[in-house]
Amino acid sequence: MLKEKISLNQLFHIVIGFNLGSSLIIGIGINAKQDAWIAVLCSSIIGIFIALFYYHFQEILPNKHFSEMLEYILNRPISIFITYIYTLYFFYLAARVIRDFGELVTTFILPNTPIEVCSLSFVIILTYIIYLGVEVLGRVTEVFTPYAILFIILVTILLFGNHDIKLERVTPILATGVKPLLNTIFPYELIRPYAQLFALTFLFSHLPKQQYARHTLIYSVLSSGFWLTVGTFIVTTSLGPSIASRSTFPLVSATRLISIGDFLQRVDAFAIFIIALGVVIKICIFSFAALKGLEYIFKLPYRVLVIPMMCILTVCSSFISINFSDHITESITVVPYFLSLPLFFLLPSLFMVLALIKKKKDA
Repeated sequence: MLKEKISLNQLFHIVIGFNLGSSLIIGIGINAKQDAWIAVLCSSIIGIFIALFYYHFQEILPNKHFSEMLEYILNRPISIFITYIYTLYFFYLAARVIRDFGELVTTFILPNTPIEVCSLSFVIILTYIIYLGVEVLGRVTEVFTPYAILFIILVTILLFGNHDIKLERVTPILATGVKPLLNTIFPYELIRPYAQLFALTFLFSHLPKQQYARHTLIYSVLSSGFWLTVGTFIVTTSLGPSIASRSTFPLVSATRLISIGDFLQRVDAFAIFIIALGVVIKICIFSFAALKGLEYIFKLPYRVLVIPMMCILTVCSSFISINFSDHITESITVVPYFLSLPLFFLLPSLFMVLALIKKKKDA
């Protein structure tokens, strides 16, 4: 069976769509108040180095995904155990993003519809995309990602035209010093979304021209960081830092301010549709990484596992937390420190050292 391939242009759009993903739903950097856009910008610059660090695994061991690298570094029994842990975590993250989007839809679009119905309807589409393979996912991102960027540009223009953006809402800059900014960036804003790019270690082996992937990663992370900064800036300047920090879905709340000539109103439904495009990419990447992990463990084609695992994922997204408040609290206080830090930073750093040692010995 021929190995599926994605182009560098598709990788570019995948990274942008992945980073925008749920970040457009919940908003990022908002805890830094009027300095939120600075926090996002700084996180984006650091995110470049995080992405390059993950890609260095591929440079050390070309044409191998993460689980296969682990088998080379350690041995198969240990690599199966570690892959199992990462597989569970990727499915957990995918379930969290599905819950984010389900809460968004039931809050603004379908308030009388059970969140389980919204999640199931959404997952059916995701299942179809994942089953068709990574090449189809790459083509989907090429279509979807430009619309998300166009949406941010359009919202910015409309909010300016409606005189809702007040630049004084982001002043004074660093009024409380650098410490609150650093507390916002480390570790939460680095983990979401940049550390989550670790899922791409299961995707890099599908690149036909891996020697040019470093530049593509740099440009894509910079581009996504720029648009996230713009999105955060318009949220803060339109809602104000106080309202933005209290809003459950800040970007959608900002779009509800748009009212031009009593003609162009209620564009929040359109906003949710555009956000869904990024969410599709993020969930598909997490799910694909998890399924590739299961493929490695059970030595079965991942397509055999797509339907049953996506059904389980739908159920998990509904029972992942008691309510949305609990869901958000868990994502801020538990996930970054006890799951993401060790799995996306500490363990990969250890594996990187072991890979370099192993490669040197074999040379």
